[in-house]
Amino acid sequence: MPAERLCAVIPAAGRGSRLGLDIPKIMVEIAGGVTVWHVLHERLRPYVEHVHVVMSPQGEGPFRALAAEQIATGAVSVSVQERPTGMGGAIFGAAPHWEAYGAILVVWGDQVGLSPETAGRVVRAHEKGLTLPLVPMAEPYVEYELDDAGTLVRVRQSREGDECRPGGLSDVGVFCLTTEGLHDTWTRYLGGAAVGARTGEVNFLPFLPYLSRERHWPLTVVPVTDPDEARGVNTADDLEFARRAHLRWA
Repeated sequence: MPAERLCAVIPAAGRGSRLGLDIPKIMVEIAGGVTVWHVLHERLRPYVEHVHVVMSPQGEGPFRALAAEQIATGAVSVSVQERPTGMGGAIFGAAPHWEAYGAILVVWGDQVGLSPETAGRVVRAHEKGLTLPLVPMAEPYVEYELDDAGTLVRVRQSREGDECRPGGLSDVGVFCLTTEGLHDTWTRYLGGAAVGARTGEVNFLPFLPYLSRERHWPLTVVPVTDPDEARGVNTADDLEFARRAHLRWA
């Protein structure tokens, strides 16, 4: 584990609309009262000092009720993203809650495919800069392009109309970043960042090659071999996969 204090940051405002649900995906039940939140918290708590969750205004109250015990002990905190401006807005809008820590472990709020082993490997590998677990995917939805020197030069996103290459590297919804200078660097990035071609958002993912290529942040890649770790909860098939994975790791 790195010497600095570590805070997990979970942007979790997204709803399970494709699942036919009107609740945040982090609150979706997987099996026997176990929700996505319970799985993520179980994965992360051995490695982080604190967990901060960013919710929508509608989801804040129900999530606070779900996580009441952890919130009461101070192990978990919650903030609200008033407008859906993208993951970057959620993460950096919550900066007052994580800036005192040495590093943040950003985890998407539906990333139940994340294995306990990968969570631990990422935290142990992180020393400074940016640490990314990446996995080859037959048909990546997001693709990370590195040059021969190991610099992250581009992130392709299908959701923005980019064509991802078969066999390319994808993330598993986990990103570890040193906090020193991070918020100021994001603010500078916003000054010249292009919005997504389809979403109209300033996305978090293109910020990562900016850190590596333009700001020369050290990049550590943690290889992942199982593509199922890249799987979130978006469809009924994903939910069934999450149930099987939970039973395997329980």
